[in-house]
Amino acid sequence: MSELLLKNARIIDPVRNLDEIGDIAIADGVIVESGALKSPEVIDLTGKVLSPGFIDVHVHLRQPGNTTAETIASGTAAAAAGGFTSIVAMPNTSPSADTAGAIEYLRRIAVEQGVVKVLPCGNMTKGGKGEEMAGIGSLKNAGVVALSDDGKCIQDHGLMRHVVEYAKSFDLPILDHCEETTLAAGGVMNEGKWSVLLGMNGIPGASEELIIARNIIFAREINWKIHMQHVSTRESVDMLRRARAKGIPVTGEATPHHLSLTDEYVKKFDTNYKMNPPLRSEDDRQALIEGIADGTITVIATDHAPHTQTAKLVEFDHAPFGIIGLETALPVCFTRLVVPGIITIPQLISKLTAGPAEVLGIRDYSLAAGHAADITVFDPEAEYVIDKNTFRSKSRNTPFDGMKVRGKINLTVVDGRIVYREGC
Repeated sequence: MSELLLKNARIIDPVRNLDEIGDIAIADGVIVESGALKSPEVIDLTGKVLSPGFIDVHVHLRQPGNTTAETIASGTAAAAAGGFTSIVAMPNTSPSADTAGAIEYLRRIAVEQGVVKVLPCGNMTKGGKGEEMAGIGSLKNAGVVALSDDGKCIQDHGLMRHVVEYAKSFDLPILDHCEETTLAAGGVMNEGKWSVLLGMNGIPGASEELIIARNIIFAREINWKIHMQHVSTRESVDMLRRARAKGIPVTGEATPHHLSLTDEYVKKFDTNYKMNPPLRSEDDRQALIEGIADGTITVIATDHAPHTQTAKLVEFDHAPFGIIGLETALPVCFTRLVVPGIITIPQLISKLTAGPAEVLGIRDYSLAAGHAADITVFDPEAEYVIDKNTFRSKSRNTPFDGMKVRGKINLTVVDGRIVYREGC
């Protein structure tokens, strides 16, 4: 493999509490001491930030089942353009990723066609139906890194308890879509002022909060890791804060869209503002920001959910939930969180690297010599306008098209191989 010398970058490594100007040397896919290189390609990164590769614990690749919206090839290309070197593939495909065969298929296609690391997530229940536990042991043997019924939520509390117990025995974290379905049924946006004004059925925050409370109880009782996906309400953040202060093994993620948008945007009747959980109130958004700033929320994840233009080009009530996010996560979060001084660049990087790694049980995810050369480089000063027509993703369902942002990905390196390069 070729050698690389990445020079004069601002190196930020949250695990080692490192923030300094320096060089990173790469040989045979791993980080080495610079003196070990013989004839490397030299890339000058003056003015750029270099960090461990971003990890997204919440990505829908749609393959198998809906390759018109996304494929493993296009989804991983989008990930690379967004600075992500590893992505966790959600199991709500068709067929579901609830068997060893389905996981082996995903891994094979990812090796053949993917450009970043695809970490498979297996279903908690068969078919993601929430009725019968999947074969967790065989999923573990097939190589899953976590369990989830993402897009759905187990409503049977006894079943959920057993799933968590089995997950612990196989050392697999739970990634849970927290939604009590009888309260959320028929809802298309946040229940509140704007749902009343617009005459739309609302999804109350309580539908999320009930399940988060349940999960905290099980995490405490069983002493096992439960990660709350796309947290969206103030009370959810408050419950997580209290639970973590008590040492209960729970974590939470926030998405760039919940951190930057509110339910008021739905008045545009643009289906690119329809997601689940829905965009919440400004008070909820501020609570998420507070949770990001004080460390309650340790992960930023995209919930990248591709849909075709045809699928989204219908009445708001009938459109599918979800937006894409891999290629806009860094600039949106940098613009909304770092530029106004809410968090620092090292804090943002931690939410995209060390936080996700901790959820997945990846130890010492850093730029230390001997580690895999998974690296992200971005320009913190670059200003531009997001243009969905330049995306690597097959889908275009984003609410951020036309947004002026700061922070541009320049280089993504996976196992020492450059998989995305622009502007350096």
